[in-house]
Amino acid sequence: MYPHERSLVKKYADKPFAIVGVNSDPDLAKLRKTVVEKELTWPSFFDGGLIGGPIATQWGVRGWPTVYVLDAKGVIRFKNARGAALDRALETLFAELDG
Repeated sequence: MYPHERSLVKKYADKPFAIVGVNSDPDLAKLRKTVVEKELTWPSFFDGGLIGGPIATQWGVRGWPTVYVLDAKGVIRFKNARGAALDRALETLFAELDG
């Protein structure tokens, strides 16, 4: 998933687009290492190392990874879109902005 996310960051560098990660792995040091090794250039928050951490609880996350795509108003428009489905979701939102 990380290579696709990196490609989206590059592709939409000139658009109002951001990726924000939330990680619930129990080992913060391992998370930091992954951020460096996988070249994650977007913020990735540590959710306390718990499956039911505060961020996951507030957003109703029940499985990992969970992907939310929000529009310019902060409304969740797509959930669990990955790969080509994520590309289509983003294209739909950008078309709305340009429209």
